[in-house]
Amino acid sequence: MKKILPCSVSYLFKYLLSGAVGGVLLALVIAVRFLNDKPDLEIWHTAELNEEYTAESKVATFADYLALEDRLFTQLDELVVTPKSNDPAKWADRYSNQSYADATSWESNWNRSFELIHEAPKCGVLLLHGLTDAPYSLRRLGQRLHAEGAYVVGLRIPGHGTAPAALTQTSWQDMAAAVRLAMRHLKSVVNEQPLHAVGYSHGGALSIRYALDCLADQSLPVLENMVLVSPEIGITSLAKFAIWQKRFSYLLGMAKLQWQIIAPEYDPYKYHSFPVNAAAVAYQLTILNCEELRKLEGDSRLMSFPRVLAFQSVVDTTVEMSALVRDFFGRLPEAGHELVFYDINRNSQVEPLLTQGKVPNLEPLISDPQRDYKLSVVRNESSATQSVAVYSYAPSLHESEVLTLGYGWPATVYSLSHVALPFHRDDPLYGAGPQKNPERIHLGAIAVRGEKGVFAIAAGDMLRQRWNPFYDYQEARIVEHLK
Repeated sequence: MKKILPCSVSYLFKYLLSGAVGGVLLALVIAVRFLNDKPDLEIWHTAELNEEYTAESKVATFADYLALEDRLFTQLDELVVTPKSNDPAKWADRYSNQSYADATSWESNWNRSFELIHEAPKCGVLLLHGLTDAPYSLRRLGQRLHAEGAYVVGLRIPGHGTAPAALTQTSWQDMAAAVRLAMRHLKSVVNEQPLHAVGYSHGGALSIRYALDCLADQSLPVLENMVLVSPEIGITSLAKFAIWQKRFSYLLGMAKLQWQIIAPEYDPYKYHSFPVNAAAVAYQLTILNCEELRKLEGDSRLMSFPRVLAFQSVVDTTVEMSALVRDFFGRLPEAGHELVFYDINRNSQVEPLLTQGKVPNLEPLISDPQRDYKLSVVRNESSATQSVAVYSYAPSLHESEVLTLGYGWPATVYSLSHVALPFHRDDPLYGAGPQKNPERIHLGAIAVRGEKGVFAIAAGDMLRQRWNPFYDYQEARIVEHLK
């Protein structure tokens, strides 16, 4: 028996090891087959744009950043953009010159960083867009804040606004370094006036990163207020495997393995191809932020955290709503913070058609006596109407104050989405229409029907809500918050 047992253990170990190796090989075979079914990579997936800003760039000022950005876009024109084409297949290609999706045909190319200058500003506001996004997404809000007296900087975050290939190399450290550079610039032009940040999605994670850095580094300009729109606090745990997918791509020499999505690029201000490095960057940053907030919970330093106003749809397939509550607002001390949720359309003709279990129940949060922040919910006044009101609950209180907005859900919309919140109904790219300029693509106004599998844009993208019916309320609240 003494000899049999070690042999049995050895045999079992070899059996399990061979099974594990076999499993890995099978997974690789499946991955290769899956990748072979993906579209071929285009020049915008492979171009090396080495004029992009990194944390190691010899850039000391925001003027230097903009000069480097000029060289970057010149490089983009030289390596990626193609001349105007008579081929109909190129008419909606953002990298075909003078196509419907060419951002350079707009009055401003909103892929670029921008400044809205005031000689005597009341405050400084830094706008930070989302992952795969561009400064375009917050430009309308920036213009409103500028009209209210703010000096506004819309930062093009490194890796964005050019070609998806740029996001295969950029790190969150590069992005955070650019935010610090822009914030120091804002401080230099507004002097003693307050500084604020508005972060959309990944820009929200970068805003939080900056505020946490301020707690540890007193040389950084301090933020007074922060606005978060669909903030990236928590994302799917599957994103943690992105770094391994990236490593395997280099190990196996398989360029397609660096991409989760390879898609046509028809949007002038957003990438639709998605590299695994982007998922890895988002995961690393959110984990770091949440871990630091966990360590600081109960620490008096969090009383110095900027006063936060956040907007979030209760249904969002990009970020985790529960993480926003649990890992962010749940760890901030009571200091005038507010979380605004957009509920689904609960009209009796709509709600029964929605998938049960997909919509979070807000009642436990509303009635939570430990809630240290104001909670506001935008929802139907009743199931018999599309009209909405804002129901606001002070910290730890269950009774609400009610504000009737005087308008409500469009008849064809059952919820908002992650990408909808920053955009007005009249947005010339993502809004409801009608199309104002036939020479530019208007994605929100495209409503086509036909056989499945033929239209180049994925059906899920076409059905996703792209604009916010309650944008006017949201904008007014932001203006009020930043005064």
